[in-house]
Amino acid sequence: MTQIECAGILGLAFVFLGMGAAALAAEPPKAKKIPHKLEKHGQVRLDDYYWLKDRKDPEVLAYLNAENAYTEAVLKPSEKLRTTLFTEMKARIKQDDSTVPFRYGEYYYYKSYQAGKEYPVYARRKGSPGAPEEVLLDVNELARGQAFCQVSFPAIRPDHKMIAYAVDIMGRRFYTVYFKDLVTGKVVAEKIENTSGNMVWANDNSTLFYVKQNPETLRWERVLRHELGGKTDAEVYFEADETFELGVSRSATDKYVFIRTGSTLSTEYLLLDAGSPAAPAKVFQPRQAGLEYEVADGGDQFYVLHNLDARNFRVSTCLPADTGKAAWRELVPHRAGTLVEYIEVFENWLVLKERADALGRLRVFDRKSGANFYVDFEEPAYLAETGDNYEYRADTLRVIYESMTTPDSVYDISLRDGSRALMKRQAVLGGFKPEDYQAERLWFAARDGEKVPVTIVYKKGLHLESGKNPLHIYSYGSYGYSSDPYFSSIRLSLLDRGFICAIPHIRGGSEMGRHWYEDGRQLKKKNTFYDFIDATRYLVKKGYTSPGHIYAEGGSAGGLLMGAVANMAPDLYKGMIAAVPFVDVVTTMLDPDIPLTTGEYDEWGNPNVKEYYDYILSYSPYDNVENKAYPNLLITTGLNDSQVQYWEPAKWAAKLRAMKTDNNILLLKTDMDTGHGGKSGRFEALKLTALEYAFMFHLEGIKK
Repeated sequence: MTQIECAGILGLAFVFLGMGAAALAAEPPKAKKIPHKLEKHGQVRLDDYYWLKDRKDPEVLAYLNAENAYTEAVLKPSEKLRTTLFTEMKARIKQDDSTVPFRYGEYYYYKSYQAGKEYPVYARRKGSPGAPEEVLLDVNELARGQAFCQVSFPAIRPDHKMIAYAVDIMGRRFYTVYFKDLVTGKVVAEKIENTSGNMVWANDNSTLFYVKQNPETLRWERVLRHELGGKTDAEVYFEADETFELGVSRSATDKYVFIRTGSTLSTEYLLLDAGSPAAPAKVFQPRQAGLEYEVADGGDQFYVLHNLDARNFRVSTCLPADTGKAAWRELVPHRAGTLVEYIEVFENWLVLKERADALGRLRVFDRKSGANFYVDFEEPAYLAETGDNYEYRADTLRVIYESMTTPDSVYDISLRDGSRALMKRQAVLGGFKPEDYQAERLWFAARDGEKVPVTIVYKKGLHLESGKNPLHIYSYGSYGYSSDPYFSSIRLSLLDRGFICAIPHIRGGSEMGRHWYEDGRQLKKKNTFYDFIDATRYLVKKGYTSPGHIYAEGGSAGGLLMGAVANMAPDLYKGMIAAVPFVDVVTTMLDPDIPLTTGEYDEWGNPNVKEYYDYILSYSPYDNVENKAYPNLLITTGLNDSQVQYWEPAKWAAKLRAMKTDNNILLLKTDMDTGHGGKSGRFEALKLTALEYAFMFHLEGIKK
């Protein structure tokens, strides 16, 4: 007896239903129930699909493959539309393209794409952006024959004569580090396996510091020192606290290598002398519960961004001789309405990324005079971040800018007077004109009276208050990550078919400051879900749409958002897309052997404590599935996912299929070759998006 009852799955008898756009029905897979007891705080939960956790079990793989076959069968009528969408999305991309070069030393580094190729080519030019090209790494060559290949920009050795590059071919985020001699063009024999991919060079041009993760929990826990030609790598630091995770980086001055270790609500920095890589690390400020801080090296002093008596963070300075918090001297005071997100230091300038009223801005300080100004942009809602700034002595700031209607743009901003030069705006082919679209920042009152912003975009000429416009609504709402109003050429396939696209800036992010995050985590997590539901109802009340035309989407922790909202307000949505969704919250958070669990306690709460257990259990999507009608659902995951294990969405889909009382579509699509981020190729990744859009268009009755 197998653990899957796939009645009719081999035959996949197709039955056309006469409901608007023809739907295609096949008998769905049914995962067998094998009750598994889970006991905590005197309570017993039965998990009928716990057996799906074994990714090596042939019957688990058979179930996932059966679900994939069912998904393809149901969406068979949209196959032509999917091809159309893929072709349409791909056609907007300038295939032969490159990034704006950034200066580092004597070289200008960049990446380029070649027509028809999936992966980037990393390259540089010596002396000027117009000098002859030198190819550092062609990722297309590395990806040949691989279903997945992820390679980030290489780590450049300080003498610019060698690179270290990390390759992941499984999607599980375990990288092998290779070394390429840029003088000979040869990849040397030595390599480092099973790393996190996080690495930096020391100044001796012989030492590489890198991070290894725990092979089971995947927690980044060890910093090691690799010497070229050496036989054994020395452990520099081990993080014993299972709620902390570490990483390495170089300071702006290149004088230090930073080891940053932290949990959600506590940070500790250790300093390594980049010129003496074997010297011991020095603690900057010992960790303290509730104290979060970030460090930037300004040569003669350190700049410290911290939350000591400062909910929204403030900036202080200290001398290298005394870095403890008692020696911190205030430079930029705390402001109740403004969150300081990060700082970046140059020899003569200090740059702050601030956020107020859901709008991020860059603020530039003259380090000597203290004079400062804001880098302002004119649109009502946008995304602005610092870009590749490798030169400490620069007087120009590289900035990345975009909005819901303005494509990804690269500016160089004068740090002296704020004047700007547009270096590049991403080309969007196919006749795209920004002036054809309208973006707005709206505000609504959530159920507790809190004012919540939502950004919308639509094509001009749309009858905005018809009540019948299809709406795509997306958000995230966790870890303090803000859902900024970004540009997407892919989104044009929705807008050009009459969709309104909305991003509600819900609690759990940091759009309105630190309190926005605090009001959407742990014992206040439900505010995240309520805000999303209330945003949807607000747009319905304004007449922009109606429940029969609303499609919600979220991924990872945003997939948890989808699962919770599906349980709380199923009648409000026609369809939902839950990508790599974190939906089995209680069981996962109670298992310290599952990757990335213990470090999450400050975000969700520790369910070993009954108060948190009860609260998490009250919203955990998997635990709250009921015998009732649910929206049409498309659930996606990756077998090699390292962040949200594949079995969470698989179990959720199985339980929903067994309990829901409606005849709506429920699809589970598992990519058997990839992990959390999906396909690695720039075009291959579009195929899943085309499928998701076709799912919505099928429900909306859009045929082309």
